[in-house]
Amino acid sequence: MSKYSALSLIRHAFSNNKNWQLAIKDAEPKKSYDAIIVGGGGHGLASAYYLAKNHNLKNIAVVEKGWIGGGNTARNTTIVRSNYLWTEASLLYEKSLKLWEGLSQDLNFNVMFSQRGVYNLGHTLQDMRDIERRVSANKLNGIDAEVVDAKQIKKNIPSINTSTSARYPILGASLQRRAGVARHDAVAWGYARAAAQLGVDIIQQCEVTGILKSNNQVYGLETSKGRIESNKIGLVVAGHASVLAEKADFRLPLESHPLQAYVSEPLKPVLDTVVMSNAVHGYISQSDKGELVIGAGIDPYIGYGQKGSFCIIEHCMQAIMELFPCFSRVRMLRQWGGIVDVSPDACPIISKTPIEGLYINCGWGTGGFKATPGSGWVFAHTLANDEAHHLNAPFSLDRFSSGALIDEHGAAAVAH
Repeated sequence: MSKYSALSLIRHAFSNNKNWQLAIKDAEPKKSYDAIIVGGGGHGLASAYYLAKNHNLKNIAVVEKGWIGGGNTARNTTIVRSNYLWTEASLLYEKSLKLWEGLSQDLNFNVMFSQRGVYNLGHTLQDMRDIERRVSANKLNGIDAEVVDAKQIKKNIPSINTSTSARYPILGASLQRRAGVARHDAVAWGYARAAAQLGVDIIQQCEVTGILKSNNQVYGLETSKGRIESNKIGLVVAGHASVLAEKADFRLPLESHPLQAYVSEPLKPVLDTVVMSNAVHGYISQSDKGELVIGAGIDPYIGYGQKGSFCIIEHCMQAIMELFPCFSRVRMLRQWGGIVDVSPDACPIISKTPIEGLYINCGWGTGGFKATPGSGWVFAHTLANDEAHHLNAPFSLDRFSSGALIDEHGAAAVAH
């Protein structure tokens, strides 16, 4: 650190933070905008950022009911990967992964993206057949993927249980080395700051109470801060997309479920990768703070409560102890839940709606965080051009009536 940087830091410290420039100004809504994004999570902020950056729209607002990054963006386990089975899904997630690889530089904000690799374990012969199939499909699409056996897994992850006498013995795994984790808060803050620097108004504590339309054309929103007009509105509200769609008088084929996760007390570095298993139904990584970050699948019931069921956490703990017996005495620090929208084919909806000028980005289920940059990138294209990019064209709303589904239930893994 130079003496000038040190002096600047000391000066700001003694100013009681008064000299620090605000990263995001708390904007008040204008009467009208060229485009409005409803939802101030990662996907919504990314959509606004790419609208301003790539499509030269200057008059954009992000409307958030609570605060920036206060929803699912801050309630996930931060896994990033692109090794999905079907071409449509894998290419969309691969676009996202490529954006992740340069995101800190693009936003000038450290999102702490760590490419530590993701292992998807196989415990049966059928698991391994499915792994071989998915790895082959990934390679055909230019996505890095490989099959590793139990010996290679044990060599790279010494603490894992590869005993042949285990209840679910590990036979092998798929490995995507470019995959990893990122810092969820940093993603929201980075996109928010970068969007604000491009002139996007970020309006917090502003609840949408109605969607205004005339002759099947949207023209604005009724909000807790008054009417805001626009003929281009994107709905990006994970977990509550159906609620807003109802305000516009159309229905979405979604179910909303709680998704839980928890972290342990901080430990010294013991796990430098991500391990996932469908069979024992759990996944685990270690954060930069030393906490073991652990999760499983969704709660089976439909609802908007973020507390979740204890039985899910109990089963998840059993799963992790099956894989890592050495963690049996580690104490749980805290637990949380988010609300996810699950579509019939476990794939998102990034699409125009039956209402002209109203667009929807939802249905990411349990895999939304990893798609944040790519989701915003293609959704911005869709809003700006009133037509889908070729990467999100297969994820249109009308696929549920045409039958052109993209079934990713298997490759969606445990919950990510």
